[in-house]
Amino acid sequence: MSDRSVDLSALPKEVRDQLAELDLELSEGDITQKGYEKKRTKLLAPYIIQTPVSPPQNDIPPPAPSSSSHAPPPASSSRYRERRSRRTHRSGGTRDDRYRSDIHTEAVQAALAKHKEEKMALPMPTKRRSTYVQSPIETRTPPDSSSGSEDETSGRRQSSMVAPPPLVNPNLQSPDWVNRSAQGSSTSSSASSTMSHGEAKPQPQSQPHAQPQPQYKPQYQPLYQPHYQPQHQPHEQSRTAAVTDMLAQSRIAHSENSAPPPDVTAVAPRARGPRVDLPSNAVVRGMSRGQSRSSMMETADGVPVSSRVSTKIQQLLNTLKRPKRPPLSEFFTDDSEEIVQVPQPDPNTPKPEGRQIIPVKGEPLGVVSNWPPALQAALARWGATQGKSPALTALDITGKPLYTLTYGKLWSRSVKLAYTLLNKLGTKNEQILKPGDRVALVYPNSDPGMFCVAFFGCLLAEVIPVPIEVPLSRKDAGISQVGFLLGSCGVGLALTSEICLKGLPKTPTGEILQFKGWPRLKWVITDSKYLTKPSKDWQPHIPTANTDPSYIEYKASKEGTVVGVAVSKVAMLTHCQALTQACNYCEGETLVNVLDFKKDMGLWHGVLTAVMNRIHTISVPYAVMKACPLSWVQRVHIHKARVALVKCRDLHWAMMAHRDHRDVSLASLRMLIVADGANPWSVSSCDAFLNVFQSHGLKPEVVCPCATSPEAMTVAIRRSGVPGAPLPARAILSLGGLSHGVIRVNTEDKNSALTVQDVGHVMPGALMCIVRPDGPPQLCKTDEIGEIIINSRAGGTMYYGLPGLTKNTFEVIPVNANGVPIGEIPFVRSGLLGFVGPGSLIFVVGKIEGLLLVSGRRHNADDLVATALAVEPVKTVYRGRIAVFSVTVFYDERVIIVAEQRPDASEEDSFQWMSRVLQAIDSIHQVGLYCLALVPANTLPKTPLGGIHISDTKQFFLEGNLHPCNILMCPHTCVTNLPKPRQKQPVGVGPASVIVGNLVAGKRIAQAAGRDLGMIEDQDLVRKHQYLTEALQWRAQTDPDHVLFVLLNAKGVTVGTATCVQLHKRAEKIAAALTEKGSINTGENVVLLYPPGIDLIAAFYGCLYAGCVPVNVRPPHPQNLAATLPTVRMIIDVSKAACILTTQNLMRILRSKEAAASVNIKTWPTIIDTDDLPRRRPPQIYKPPTAEMIAYLDFSVSTTGMLTGVKISHAAVSALCRSIKLQCELYSSRQIAICLDPYCGLGFVLWCLASVYSGHQSILIPPFELETCLSLWLSTLSQYRIRDTFCSYSVMELCTKGLGTQTDLLKARGVNLSCVRSCVVIAEERPRLALTQSFSKLFKDVGLSSRAVSTAFGSRVNLAVCLQGTTGPDPCTVYVDMKSLRHDRVRLVERGAPQSLPLMESGKILPGVRVIIVNPETKGPLGDSHLGEIWVNSPHSASGYYTIYGEESLQADHFNTKLSFGDPHTLWARTGYLGFVKRTELLDASGDRHDALFVVGSLDETLELRGLRYHPIDIEISVSRAHRSIAESAVFTWTNLLVVVSELCGSEQDALDLVPLITNVVLEEHHLIVGVVVIVDPGVIPINSRGEKQRMHLRDSFLADQLDPIYVAYNM
Repeated sequence: MSDRSVDLSALPKEVRDQLAELDLELSEGDITQKGYEKKRTKLLAPYIIQTPVSPPQNDIPPPAPSSSSHAPPPASSSRYRERRSRRTHRSGGTRDDRYRSDIHTEAVQAALAKHKEEKMALPMPTKRRSTYVQSPIETRTPPDSSSGSEDETSGRRQSSMVAPPPLVNPNLQSPDWVNRSAQGSSTSSSASSTMSHGEAKPQPQSQPHAQPQPQYKPQYQPLYQPHYQPQHQPHEQSRTAAVTDMLAQSRIAHSENSAPPPDVTAVAPRARGPRVDLPSNAVVRGMSRGQSRSSMMETADGVPVSSRVSTKIQQLLNTLKRPKRPPLSEFFTDDSEEIVQVPQPDPNTPKPEGRQIIPVKGEPLGVVSNWPPALQAALARWGATQGKSPALTALDITGKPLYTLTYGKLWSRSVKLAYTLLNKLGTKNEQILKPGDRVALVYPNSDPGMFCVAFFGCLLAEVIPVPIEVPLSRKDAGISQVGFLLGSCGVGLALTSEICLKGLPKTPTGEILQFKGWPRLKWVITDSKYLTKPSKDWQPHIPTANTDPSYIEYKASKEGTVVGVAVSKVAMLTHCQALTQACNYCEGETLVNVLDFKKDMGLWHGVLTAVMNRIHTISVPYAVMKACPLSWVQRVHIHKARVALVKCRDLHWAMMAHRDHRDVSLASLRMLIVADGANPWSVSSCDAFLNVFQSHGLKPEVVCPCATSPEAMTVAIRRSGVPGAPLPARAILSLGGLSHGVIRVNTEDKNSALTVQDVGHVMPGALMCIVRPDGPPQLCKTDEIGEIIINSRAGGTMYYGLPGLTKNTFEVIPVNANGVPIGEIPFVRSGLLGFVGPGSLIFVVGKIEGLLLVSGRRHNADDLVATALAVEPVKTVYRGRIAVFSVTVFYDERVIIVAEQRPDASEEDSFQWMSRVLQAIDSIHQVGLYCLALVPANTLPKTPLGGIHISDTKQFFLEGNLHPCNILMCPHTCVTNLPKPRQKQPVGVGPASVIVGNLVAGKRIAQAAGRDLGMIEDQDLVRKHQYLTEALQWRAQTDPDHVLFVLLNAKGVTVGTATCVQLHKRAEKIAAALTEKGSINTGENVVLLYPPGIDLIAAFYGCLYAGCVPVNVRPPHPQNLAATLPTVRMIIDVSKAACILTTQNLMRILRSKEAAASVNIKTWPTIIDTDDLPRRRPPQIYKPPTAEMIAYLDFSVSTTGMLTGVKISHAAVSALCRSIKLQCELYSSRQIAICLDPYCGLGFVLWCLASVYSGHQSILIPPFELETCLSLWLSTLSQYRIRDTFCSYSVMELCTKGLGTQTDLLKARGVNLSCVRSCVVIAEERPRLALTQSFSKLFKDVGLSSRAVSTAFGSRVNLAVCLQGTTGPDPCTVYVDMKSLRHDRVRLVERGAPQSLPLMESGKILPGVRVIIVNPETKGPLGDSHLGEIWVNSPHSASGYYTIYGEESLQADHFNTKLSFGDPHTLWARTGYLGFVKRTELLDASGDRHDALFVVGSLDETLELRGLRYHPIDIEISVSRAHRSIAESAVFTWTNLLVVVSELCGSEQDALDLVPLITNVVLEEHHLIVGVVVIVDPGVIPINSRGEKQRMHLRDSFLADQLDPIYVAYNM
């Protein structure tokens, strides 16, 4: 740094003071490293001996307070004092001081330096700029006890809006700076993220009219920024953006010359508007099942390689390619129940080698003649004999004494309270409290006097006090758990002070709020003026101490449950005696207590033992410590206190502030008890404090760490040493050894060492063992880490009201290596992990509740916090607030780190800090982090004293309520127990062996068939049914006025009907117009462009009459021409249509200006509008020479984005119509209602063809009418008493979501669906069971039969394979095992089995249809326990693809293919769907057992990952369940990475909560690691007209960076 050449000691005093102040600011995290260096350079500038200036380095760790390279001079400065007094709050609940160890900081820096050489370029997440506009911290965080110092300069306040430009000296222009500033001004938040620092590429300034670049550029971009920038932005901006690689091709900041091409595929954004069929750009052909779509994507999957997303993914892949862990041993068996890969034990794991430990005995508890028989007796004695002697001094907020309570007052008030509690609470003669009842004590930390009176008053009344924290609001962390404690202790009464009661949250009527989970409490005020003086003859009863509970101390467990540890009267007394002996307390001493007096050490020493020994306690509340951190040191000095009770943070704060007072002396102290001295990270605080205060008379042997726990109470305490004796022991342990539970002195790797100090000897009268923390309590060996257990009369006796938990904790009998108990005496578990060192000294290395057990190794949460804090957190972490915990995901614990982020931290700094923490923890602890999250400052739940409430934080994380502002998931690195990828067996098995194998195994070949179509005898009928044109003419003659079609509008009013003769005449008119106006030749293709209705039907028959081939096309959406018109254009071009039939409206649209913007409107074929045609008849009606001629073309966009047209022959049409007629029993007198889109597949057949063939009446309901009137379809069914209805999933979904809550309203309107016998959903996909079931359940109230709803199945090669008919068994549902399904096996399991997937039969197989299940690779038939491709043989299969190039091989493969063995003669069509056939117990019409066909999913859509086959829908269902804010999701793979796109329907601040939840659920349920999580707005996932997701489009848009995502997370 630049001040190396300055002699600090020679500087003037005020400069040295300013430097010292700066150091303090830096170490407290109140200034960034950069700001620190800037101010420091400025201060030293006048004194520098001129040398060339080097750029500031960002990687220098903050100087730790005790080893800063320049010890601040010990002079006091008036400015410093002013600043101190301005600082009203001290940082609260700070955790970093506890963990600050200089050696460790150096170790972490060294570990990071090692990583530096192999620089990891992690892709930074992409974040939409609008999402996280950091509001200034004042508005964002509630004013809060620990919300930090108020002395932040106004400049910093401002910076949370727009940071001031950094000072850039011209000679500091290192590439680092260029890169920084460039990132700042690029509009795309992640433009530069993939570049590592210092690789800026200067770009030649090509624009001649560029403005001169300003000297300083703002480092942060202004946060409130318009989302899209105007096209004519100043070039300086585009130039700096260009500096950061060419990655900023985001569609936010295009420079003028690169206007984006019109996006053919983008869906109307936001509101999921009209659904759109989107073929990928002009890919038209039947695509081979085997080949992937990669043939059309030459570069990185069809995306220009410079695309930002692809680069990021490439970079992610590069980081994943690095071998992270030793390869796991090969282990996986196909049908193994055991999913998890079990890593083989490492032979080099250190094992404990010592002998079995011998229990350690404390010195005997001495018997002193004047020890009282009970604690109350001691109070009575001092109250009577030493009434003037001070018992307790309380301080006000400024640290001045507020009042002093004498022993006389304490006694008399306690007696008054006891009398009042026993006699004055109820009405006369009614005693509310009985001895042994539990009473809550609710007093604030600033009022120790009231608390002591209440506590001793309860003891005298023989009721059991339960001290708890003052509830501040309904939202307090863990508030409901405190309710659990009160409930389990049966508390009905709470004592509190008047002031405290006024401050409690109240309802509007002034009653105290009923807190969540709390029992009803009666509140009693214990201020003296409300107490009754007892009559002269009343004396409290003071029995000798026995084993009844005396008080209950609360304790929060690792899971967050709050339990009450009951302490018996005798244990309380014995504990006070043991402490008196161990600490050598004398009568009349003075003690300064900084701890919480309601529990733990603060209560044991500062209240109980103090009263026993007539000690004067000076209580320093937490609030005073924040305002004046030195207050406790001053109190020791003023009162010449002999003992002080503190925590590490108090040492740390006092040390930071000690320059304020040169004149304090700590020479009077004989014991400085460090309550959390058992925490290994306390060593450095103790050392540093000693360093600073040794000159103030503090003796080294006075520092006494101790180890305690609520259950075992005091476990060990260091006795105060003899002056001059050698200082107690230190152990430097290897973290690696500790993680395996053994003690190894650290020799080899200096970086991963842990220094621990002893906590002295075991307590007097106690016996201690160390046992294994998990499994039976087996005694440890001498070099093994275990849980400390204690047998002593001075310990807790039980968890009150929880006998089961009590047994495991308070009644432990240790066993030896053979499992034999070593005695009868029960021990209490202390929850502390440690070992016994030389000389029977106790060492503690951590707590059970901070233990993270990852892959069989133990890590301590505190150790991880310390490492994270050693990674220069100054720029990033707010006041060192970091929480570490683990969650169980996929059979192992995963480590999560959550930190609060400073309001002024930049995105770049935060991300860099996160990636460095990953590296540090990996190299020091050899454990992978699963997730690292940064949340806004002050948002983590707090404990009453301002620390982080870990269990609530964990709960928030798992519920998705943490709202992080930055997150980094690393599942690839730390999930090492995934099953081994499946290796596909080479197909070396011959057909014969397969058949024999199936026979031996008793498996049938998986095949099924519908009933026979049968022959038609009557020749007249044959003629009538051969061609639909003839059928229509025949109906027009024989039954002219029979109404075939009724069209309804949104009001349910008939707007059009067609009788047989009307339809025939309209068809004739259209045929005449075609031949005259369009001069169409027979066999030419004609496009029909109509909204759903009767015009469409007439136009279809008109084409047949004229001998041309109709091609039905969905009309473009007038509000969304840009997205929908290109598809229309493409079908017209591909089908080479000679003419377009349409309405006047649509004709205007086709020729409009708007249309011209997206397609060339000058080249449309002839357009004929059929609205008012002249009355003409064609010269003759065309009759095809053979039935094999093409009747019509069916075009549809598949879910993979393929536009496919198939040819349907006249023979296929009549066979299909006949098949449907038989299955659904359709004839002239029947009515059916149809509510689906009539543009392709079975929907078109039902809308246009079936009625003409079978003569039934079709009521047509266009689905778009439901948008204006949701109940249209259901009320029509009820009004016309319809028995059979057909709909689509989108219609069913609309009704379920829109009407589900309004069934009562429908009932009131008289809607009754009991007439509906079958409601069939027409689809080409796996039945959506959840939707059909919820539809059935919701509308059961309006009479819908639970058996009515069923589904159909068709595909491109065969428009209708299954359709639930009126007869035959109900569709059945089976549960299959998903693990087997991934291996293409079908294993049925019981409902509710883990990993089970419910599948519904897709309807009955139609008459004349045969299906068989085939292996898509070998083309051999499969047994019925296999998943395979569904092949179909039927007279109504399509004749082939309508292609331009005529790919014959594909035609043959998909439409006329043969099995490789078995039955080599039948020709089959391949549906492209995977499924299986199961023989059920049900019987079909002929009395045979029924074979059900189950469709699992499209073969083209399946994801091959780790050798297994996954169906996207299964993963998507899991993802949608992960969080309430996920509306819809879609998955696809890209270069073997699984990408999950989820639509967020909540607020944008939930976006990052979804990332870990999505990763968890996919890992848990599918054993896959998600590579990229993309969070987008609702409506972004494209959905086609059939309601199917278009995942391939989504993939292309994502890779071309057209999604405008809210957040993209790249999982490491």
